[in-house]
Amino acid sequence: MRRLFSDELNDLHARFSEMGMMVNEAIFDSVKAFVNHDKTLAHSVIDNDFHINKREVDLEKRSFEMIALQQPVTSDLRMIVTIMKASSDLERMGDHAVSIAKSTIRVKGETRVPEIERVIAQMAAAVKEMVEQVLDAYVKEDGDAARQIAEEDHGINDFSSQIYYLCIDEMTRDADTIVGSMDYMLVSSYLERIGDYVTNICEWILYLKTGKLLELNSNAKEDGF
Repeated sequence: MRRLFSDELNDLHARFSEMGMMVNEAIFDSVKAFVNHDKTLAHSVIDNDFHINKREVDLEKRSFEMIALQQPVTSDLRMIVTIMKASSDLERMGDHAVSIAKSTIRVKGETRVPEIERVIAQMAAAVKEMVEQVLDAYVKEDGDAARQIAEEDHGINDFSSQIYYLCIDEMTRDADTIVGSMDYMLVSSYLERIGDYVTNICEWILYLKTGKLLELNSNAKEDGF
């Protein structure tokens, strides 16, 4: 019975890691679509979100079944709770990737501002790196790495502020860019929220290690759009 439970827990762990890779790919593709004006890739991100949502529902269902049927204790229970909660954060990150993809479809080519798009691409690369790092920290159950990754969210917030002021300057200079600049600010806010969800996962990694719920970067978390 114990071996069966261990196999089920390992399978749950693997499925969560796979979901993380799916979400990271969605984030990368959504921003790539946005900066390259690739509406086809944007539609692909939107269509593939179904698989991310399905995986989150599957993980939640399996988690509840294991808790009900196996009645795990201590570290095993924390692992299941961590997966269940962190998969919810991943699903929301996927939703923000979809929002970025929808902005790609909505924005017209003539409203593009290359300078702002370069900063958005840099912000997206930093967010993608955070997602990869937090998934690695989860696999290794590395609490120290989780704390360091959460600190990187301050840099994501700095990118968001930079994009905001660039957009304000651009809208002041050229009224024709107002609609496009609003979308740039939306996209940066989606990326900023993804960074906040990465911080949430860092908190769950610490819970997995310590059994305590700790709030990281509480002052850095802001409401998204």
